[in-house]
Amino acid sequence: MSRLRVGLTGGIGSGKSEVSRRLAAAGAVLIDSDALAREVVEPGTEGLARIVEEFGADILTAEGTLNREKLGSIVFSDPEKLARLNAITHPLIGARSAELQDAAPEDAVLLFDVPLLAENALKPLYDLVVVVDAPVETQLARLTDLRGMSEQEARKRIAAQATREQRLAIADRVIDNSGTLAGLAAQVEELWEDLQKQRS
Repeated sequence: MSRLRVGLTGGIGSGKSEVSRRLAAAGAVLIDSDALAREVVEPGTEGLARIVEEFGADILTAEGTLNREKLGSIVFSDPEKLARLNAITHPLIGARSAELQDAAPEDAVLLFDVPLLAENALKPLYDLVVVVDAPVETQLARLTDLRGMSEQEARKRIAAQATREQRLAIADRVIDNSGTLAGLAAQVEELWEDLQKQRS
């Protein structure tokens, strides 16, 4: 058996995190870009020091942690500032991801949860790309109802990402998350069985 590298992506509010959680519970080795992005900017890290240097100390909370909401409001409306943030964090995330891959079993299904897989043209890095898809109206409803965002903020976040069409264009498999949780669970189970077969 050999390792299988699976890239998982989906727009904000698509339910990608639920799919990655279920695949990890089934046995995939999860390498979550968002989790790594938080890890590399924890207090005392090189990442946080460089972000403060770039954007100023007022992006810190009173406790000295990164105020992600404040930083997000700065970078998501300014592509140049977002690019500067990514230039700091992406190499650090990549290095940490490599460490986790090296520690995984030789026959692992490596599941890379990558929100910006389409935006950064990362498809060639994976054996298979899985896209979690939901209509924009469904994304908006989840972001406003479940995360408490204003509709304007939710639309801004969605607009900052790839379009549904761009994501679907790179998909080897699509998980349709516009329906019920039971429907999602069935699709994830079927996907996991297929991944097991491909790995052997």
